[in-house]
Amino acid sequence: MFKTNSESTVPVTTDEDNSIVVPITKTESRTNKRSDGASSTRFQNLPDVVCLSHLRWDFVYQRPQHLLSRFAKHVRVFFVEEPLFTDCQEPYLQVDEREGQVHLVVPHIPHGMAAEAIEAAQRRLLDQLFAEHQIAHYLFWFYTPMALGFTDHFTPALTVYDCMDELSAFKFAPAQLKERELALFRKADLVFTGGQSLYEAKKKQHPQAHAFPSSIDKAHFAQARTPLSEPADQAGIPSPRIGFFGVIDERMDLGLLVALATARPEWQLIMIGPVVKIDPATLPQHSNIHHLGGKSYKELPAYLSGWDVALLPFAINESTEFISPTKTPEYLAAGKPVVSTPIRDVMRPYGEAGLVHIADTPEAFITAVEDALLQQQDEAWLAAVDGFMADLSWDNTWSSMTNLVTQALELKKQQKS
Repeated sequence: MFKTNSESTVPVTTDEDNSIVVPITKTESRTNKRSDGASSTRFQNLPDVVCLSHLRWDFVYQRPQHLLSRFAKHVRVFFVEEPLFTDCQEPYLQVDEREGQVHLVVPHIPHGMAAEAIEAAQRRLLDQLFAEHQIAHYLFWFYTPMALGFTDHFTPALTVYDCMDELSAFKFAPAQLKERELALFRKADLVFTGGQSLYEAKKKQHPQAHAFPSSIDKAHFAQARTPLSEPADQAGIPSPRIGFFGVIDERMDLGLLVALATARPEWQLIMIGPVVKIDPATLPQHSNIHHLGGKSYKELPAYLSGWDVALLPFAINESTEFISPTKTPEYLAAGKPVVSTPIRDVMRPYGEAGLVHIADTPEAFITAVEDALLQQQDEAWLAAVDGFMADLSWDNTWSSMTNLVTQALELKKQQKS
């Protein structure tokens, strides 16, 4: 069963993880060719992409959106989210369109269903999606191994596991996650990892594992190198401004923020992002800590433009062992000095290259921020940043991934013939 919504009558809603869902009108499905007829020979035979994600498209714009929006220039993309549990009488799919040919697919499931019934409902709904949109030649692009529970009866042309994080280490991870991931490794044709540390942890589990660390839309964040119009909620905050944007969850070192705010009351700590999986009441409340909430991807350069230093104040624990923060190159592209705790995929390569300050104690972090405040007009540092990131882009990352996808498709074709 499918339902669509009119964007003039449906309000923004929020699910249990504060993931914003903005329903818009469903439009007619398109073919695999770009509507402008400009599909290149290289990509014209790519299958549709059916993505199974634990992240929501309208939550935080990050790796999945960057990659899949590029696929959508050439093929249809179906981004299948985890269910929303609502007061509906029976399960149904909400299918809306985002940028280009990205079809956002959201299962709505009645409250109170058992786990097995939920997976069975998702299986039926996905079957309906395939029939409704005539999805015949497709690849599966997994972000969550948990989706194996309702997709194992399909026969995709290719199976890709884009392993962004060590999900089993995150708070509230499903008990079956590790077992499902092992099964996905057996099924996948290609495995991509979101960072070098994660690649080193996973490479022995699959012969076609490839590291694709966080990339960057340089032009977007480089806007922050020039003064931009101040957002209203930041305009009244004095300098120096020390900022962070991203999801605020169990990975954040809240004690470190308290130490910074207490030791340097003249520093203004700006925290931007949704709070998930932790109680907002536990966030430090100091006069110089400013929680501004979530902002859209489009808005971020305007906030960054007014900062003096950017922070990566992650705790060092199981949930951060393999993270590769996308915001590292984003901060640098904005021309902002960066101070980070010793996250491995920040230390290597950014710390080793002298582009990011690394500090492992609150005292060292304070000293590093002081040094970073003096670095804002350092043209040699900025030139080193630009040289280091010259070839880093989501376009290049997507192109490299797609080369591997096309090679794998051709190999399977040869094996069948």
